[in-house]
Amino acid sequence: MTDSPSKQFFKGTLAVLPLTLAVIPWGILTGSFALDAGLSLVQSQAMSLFVFAGSAQLVSLGLIKAGVGITSILLTCLLITSRHFLYSMAMRQQIMQQPLKWRLILGFLLTDELFAIANPSKMPEFNRWYALGGGLSFFIGWNLATAVGIFAGHKIDNLESLGLDFAIAATFIAIVIPSIKQASYLICVLTSLVTVIVCELFAVPGALMIATMTGMVTGSLYAQITQEKRSH
Repeated sequence: MTDSPSKQFFKGTLAVLPLTLAVIPWGILTGSFALDAGLSLVQSQAMSLFVFAGSAQLVSLGLIKAGVGITSILLTCLLITSRHFLYSMAMRQQIMQQPLKWRLILGFLLTDELFAIANPSKMPEFNRWYALGGGLSFFIGWNLATAVGIFAGHKIDNLESLGLDFAIAATFIAIVIPSIKQASYLICVLTSLVTVIVCELFAVPGALMIATMTGMVTGSLYAQITQEKRSH
């Protein structure tokens, strides 16, 4: 018997809850940093409501504070969020049969965290209510955390010195590590790790994109050469 939409929604909320909790420090830092970059209270919250992209928000706020032009900011955010194109391609077969309103809603809510709980390997039989529960609850959690950061930004000096930015790394570690179930995945992660460290050491621009592409290509080549079977 198939669960009701409300049960699927609740399951999606529970599935993403650990990741929602993990990004609370990140959201608090983002809200505080928005004020520090010169945004008003309304603009700071609106950024999380309408942009809804943690890493892109932090980077763009840094660029705004540095006085960088809008074109450079948009291009930088495009590079940072380009991984979402890969997410959408991976989930295309699951979502393409959904009505337009569902595709638009889930497309907006698609984050690293939603992909982690609703990608084809995690959910072979796609349920839109499960995905909506995960995506919407994470959206609400992110905005509440940002609101706390906006409020705390007025009350606490040097909030960034508390080490809240570690939540960024912790969140991605929590997403990536459980998915390493095959040798090709491990090679992809290790290659990306080494590449980004080398690029940073030599101040190579676009380290994130270079590391991402290098890791994917290396992992794919290994899988093809060894004829590695995909796990399900």
